[in-house]
Amino acid sequence: MLTDVPGVRVGHWTDPVARTGCTVVLFPAGTVASGEVRGGAPGTREWALLDPTRTVARIDAAVLCGGSAFGLAACDGVLRWCEERGVGLPTPGGPVPIVVGAVLYDLGVGDPTVRPGPAQGYAACVAAVAGPFPTGRVGAGTGATVGKWRGADAVRPGGIGTATCRGEGGLVVSALIACNAWGDPSAAGGLPTHASPGTNTTIGVLATNARLDKLGCLLVAQSGHDGLARALHPVHAVVDGDALVAAATGSVELDSDPAALAIETVRALAAAAVAAATSAAVADAGAAPAPDAAEPADR
Repeated sequence: MLTDVPGVRVGHWTDPVARTGCTVVLFPAGTVASGEVRGGAPGTREWALLDPTRTVARIDAAVLCGGSAFGLAACDGVLRWCEERGVGLPTPGGPVPIVVGAVLYDLGVGDPTVRPGPAQGYAACVAAVAGPFPTGRVGAGTGATVGKWRGADAVRPGGIGTATCRGEGGLVVSALIACNAWGDPSAAGGLPTHASPGTNTTIGVLATNARLDKLGCLLVAQSGHDGLARALHPVHAVVDGDALVAAATGSVELDSDPAALAIETVRALAAAAVAAATSAAVADAGAAPAPDAAEPADR
């Protein structure tokens, strides 16, 4: 689970009737992050600051949202939650939380007038835990689907999944993936028959306890996309919006002799974790029914 990385917390808000939701990842102080988009139709917030050439290195929270572009409003609630707790980049006017968001399209499977907003983002923060959390058709994965490249008859539920890989010296690399792919985890190959533009995206968060700078985090995010390519076919299409954030909490120093071997170990673990989390997202979604409508809306 992503929460296998000490200090990382995950919370969901789920609307099982409207079939949408959001998932928040809260990071401990000192976390550094970068990220990369490879899909042709992304929906993101504050993504530019993840570039290693940009000044701010820290990240306080990442938000994975349903609701397409409307769902990015959930980030406002996460900002408020962080601000109330004094979390953020120090400025003369007070802390400014660094919150990065990415969305997937789920408007076609439930009630398109219901989307995550500020209250729902805040509720996901309140629900965040440092231990086990639900997966499958919850949070950002509630309305996710896969297999659209083969047409409506091939579409099946996607969801949100997580996986962890471990290295020597206490190294932990974990992934959280909301899979709403155009492609299909079970596909061995073949050519697409349906485009379904604007309805797909796989988004996620990688976390590690390794000490990395922003460039190192970017390399880890890139390897995360390699994991998507292992798990999905097709992937990174012009009709997808595939985007991954990679965050490093910095509690484990990597062996720097040679430095290349150290970062490549993290990258290899990242690719494996993303591949496993992507497969788990779909498996968990199909293994159990969608959440009961009677469940609390902030779970």
